Amino acid sequence: MNIISDSSERTRAIGKKIAGKVKPGDIICLFGELGSGKTVLAKGIASGLGIEKSRVISPSFVLLRQHLKGRLPLYHFDLYRLKSCEDIQAAGYEEYLFGQGVSVIEWADRLKYLLPKEFLKIELRVAGASQRMLKLIPVGARYKDLIKGLR
Repeated sequence: MNIISDSSERTRAIGKKIAGKVKPGDIICLFGELGSGKTVLAKGIASGLGIEKSRVISPSFVLLRQHLKGRLPLYHFDLYRLKSCEDIQAAGYEEYLFGQGVSVIEWADRLKYLLPKEFLKIELRVAGASQRMLKLIPVGARYKDLIKGLR
């Protein structure tokens, strides 16, 4: 499923819509270059879960920020500065991915062989000064169901 967003507000609205369909244990992996809208989308997901969007910042200097005061907990990963897959393994990331919250992973390409077997893959790219192209790719049956509900 491809979606064109013409503003940050629209990208956040898309995130809110996704948040309305997520369940405990869901994993959303974000792929895209700097400035493609990954954190903006994460803010929308947080907002849709009842978490104040201003609390969601790019956690670039830490691997994970936890937001526990929403409909579901949000585990917001930013792997931009990840040096090796062993660093994320040492952090015990799997307990979050398969826990009671929703995991949103920015720079998910850095996980390499540690990518989960099933997840919602979202590729973001700059399509213009304020436009972003979002490509939602379900990996696994659960995520096929999730994006059906977004149409």
